[in-house]
Amino acid sequence: MGHTLDVRSVIHSFGKRQVLSSIAFTCRTGDVIGIFGRNGTGKSTLLKILFGTLQANESEVYIDNELAGAKTAINKQVAYHHQEVFLPKHTTVKNLIPLYFPNGEKQNKLFYDQQINKIENQKVGALSLGQQRYLQFLLILHLDHYFVLLDEPFSMLEPLLKELIKEKIELHKSCKGFIITDHYFADVLQVANIKKVITDGVMKVVDKDMDLIDLGYLSDKFRSRF
Repeated sequence: MGHTLDVRSVIHSFGKRQVLSSIAFTCRTGDVIGIFGRNGTGKSTLLKILFGTLQANESEVYIDNELAGAKTAINKQVAYHHQEVFLPKHTTVKNLIPLYFPNGEKQNKLFYDQQINKIENQKVGALSLGQQRYLQFLLILHLDHYFVLLDEPFSMLEPLLKELIKEKIELHKSCKGFIITDHYFADVLQVANIKKVITDGVMKVVDKDMDLIDLGYLSDKFRSRF
């Protein structure tokens, strides 16, 4: 059964500066939505509002046609991969995974992951930042939530880990919907089947990659790439 995250309206300001103005879009199971925007346009703000850790000035968000509150999102339906690593640094990877998944198939999948298998005996704090971010991504990905918000998932990652994240998203999108924001725009373009840009507080549809230039997200020098 598919699920739907329906953002009918989100409005938010910081003081007198309006960052988001009537943001509206729909994410369904199977969607990978890439949201682009220059610094300060409200991408991370939007994800925090959808996750429930930031209260918007006005918001109307529905999950499977039911109005979603903060508790609804955090408890079961929306997971959030923050751009900062929040994992406990003094715990080994081997002891951390069972805290999220006490038993069963998901725990096995994580331990058998080709990258996790190499680092399971190390403490989280001893890992590189890229390894920590990849571990955090995997933990969040395997939760039961219908929708996964990914804030800068490709940042600070070596090319191999970036490709593994893309593969995992492709593998799991049959049962989850993804919303991604990242300035590594080429990586997002590879994995997203729906693309949008936030500019001047408004969300606009990206029909073709060249729109990223025409809508002001990329400079004209990138035109030759498309």
